[in-house]
Parts: sequence; structure tokens; C-alpha cells
Amino acid sequence: MQDVRIDGLARLLVEYSLGVKEGDVVIIRATTLAEPAVRACFREVLKRGAHPMVRLSFEGQNYLFYTLARDAQLTFISEIDRVTARTVNGLIAFLSEPNTRELTNVDPARMAKARAAQREIRDILDEREMKGEFGWVLAPYPTQAFAQDAEMSLLEYEEFLFAACGVDREDPVAYWREVSARQKVIRERLQGVKELRYVGPDTDLTLSVEGRKWINCDGKRNMPDGEVFTSPVEASVEGHIYFDYPACYSGVEVHGVRLTFKEGKIVEARADKGEEFLNKMLDTDEGARYLGEVAFGLNDGIKRFTKNILFDEKIGGTIHMAAGAAYPETGGTNKSGLHWDFIKGMEQGEVYADGRLIYKGGRFVD
Repeated sequence: MQDVRIDGLARLLVEYSLGVKEGDVVIIRATTLAEPAVRACFREVLKRGAHPMVRLSFEGQNYLFYTLARDAQLTFISEIDRVTARTVNGLIAFLSEPNTRELTNVDPARMAKARAAQREIRDILDEREMKGEFGWVLAPYPTQAFAQDAEMSLLEYEEFLFAACGVDREDPVAYWREVSARQKVIRERLQGVKELRYVGPDTDLTLSVEGRKWINCDGKRNMPDGEVFTSPVEASVEGHIYFDYPACYSGVEVHGVRLTFKEGKIVEARADKGEEFLNKMLDTDEGARYLGEVAFGLNDGIKRFTKNILFDEKIGGTIHMAAGAAYPETGGTNKSGLHWDFIKGMEQGEVYADGRLIYKGGRFVD
């Protein structure tokens, strides 16, 4: 029997997040574990007179690719992918990995090479998104691997996931509209700020956001959501910052990340664990050592670290920054095949806007 919460999540993604219209072409991407969610979204897309296209991957597929593919295969871009990127209207992507450690022992340089090649597709989609021709949403699906990472039982993790997405509420769409209204106040406060300074343990970092647009993340691109973000002026970042949360990327954990910036570029990247992987990812391409995003996590309903960036970057009382690709809708211009979020708890931190304290101990202040 289908879980009604999965049906509710599908309706939320198709109706609220993407706003699928008649005639739209929508890709639904997931692993085979998420078949119930794929089926529910397939049904909802059809109900709206749109055209669903399913893209499923199997367990071990990425490991096989990164270990067996030759260089020409790692960098190959199919003409089918190019045509799809130029014509698709929407993408629903479910995080549903059966093994989040699948790529731990894969050569990171091979992953970086493949990711750099995918920049062509990302650039096409970014341009079409700016024109309002394409939209996407990333959502979780409960798997044993995610539950184990979060140190929960699968049943406990399901409750956590569906509550974070608001689908356990009587009207999930109304709930996310309320979230949107609250976060709009914060976005409007940040809009117009020229310079931000982050201060805290092993941290003193300044950057310019002058002329950049702040975005209210209210469930339209990620589900669950709960953040406001922008892209910094590329060459403006100066100083150093310590990220106390583990940074997870392609199933690899990096702990104790310390980044030092000069004229916007990461000139030194250190880590207590995984430093070699960190630097190889930051060498993906020229843009990978520049920041593409700075953000405030605002979802107080997510109270624990789960090693799943979809949840963790939203944790209330945190900030995060991403190395690599910027979001064009913010005015950011940095391009990269990488976009890697690093999270910092701000219980002992402060943020100053144009020299004035606006954020302390994980909360905005008057």
C-alpha cells in the first residue's frame, strides 16, 4: 500500500515547487529505491496534462562508471543530454542512494574530470532557468543508508523527513507559504547590504554582496527548505573561515575544513580529515576555488546533523558557503562543475553588515 505521505510529497513537488503546467516536459530522476515516489510524481505530472520522463539509476552504477570509464567516457556528453537540457521544462530529482559511501575509495580526480565536463549542461540549464523556461527541485527519499548516516532507524528517519517537508501537516502548501512570508522579511533586510563580515572561532572573513540579489528559499528548489542565499562578488572574499560541520560530497566526508581566501580565491584549503580529497575537488576547474554562494540556514525544525546536505544546510542557527558554481539569478557569474556546500554553526559567531551587527549566536538581531 502506498504511503499517503509520499503521495502528499509528490503533490507538493509538482503543484507547489515546480508549478507544472499542461504541455510541460518533466524529468523524474531517482534510484530504483525511490520507485514509490517516482510513481506518485509520474501520476501527478500526468494529472496536470504534462509529459513525465523517468530516469532511474541502479545500485553501484556510479562506482562502475568512475572505476571503469576511460578518459573519453568520463568527459563524454551525449547529444541526447544536450537536446534534453535545451527542451526540458522541469526536473524532480530524488536523493535516494542505497549506499552513501559508494564512492569513498574512488579517485577524486576522476570524479572532478567528469563533473567539469558536465558544466556544459549546467550552463545550458542555468541560462534557461534565468529565462523562466526551466525549473528544478531536489527532494529526499528515505533509505536505509540515509537513516544510518543520521543514526536513526528507518522508521524514525521517515518521520523526520516527512515532518521536515511539512507533508505531515493538514495543508503542506499553506505551511510553505507561511515559511516564505517569514523568510521574505529577512531577505528584504539583507537586500541592499554591501559587505558582510563573519567573525567566530578561527574565522574572520569579509566579502562583498553589493549589487547581488538575495533569494528566499521557500520550497521551490529544495524540499525541505529554509534558507536565504546570494552569490558574493567573485574577487571580494578575503580572510579565513573554519567550518565545524563535516563536509560531505559524493559520499566522502571531510572534517574540520579551513579555507583561506585572497582576492576571492581559495589559496589554502586544509582539513583534519580528507584534505587530499578537498583539494582535488577544489581543483576541478578554474572556478572551483571561488565562492558561488553564501547563505543563512533558517529551518529550526531541522535540529540534527544527518550528513545529507539537503537537510543540513538548512539547520537553523548555521551559515553555509559553497565553493564553485554561482546561481545566475543572484547576479553571480562564477562558473564551475563543482558546487560544494560547507556548513558552520554560529552559536559563537557574529555577522556584521556594512559594519553593523545583524546576526549573533545563530539568530538575527535588531
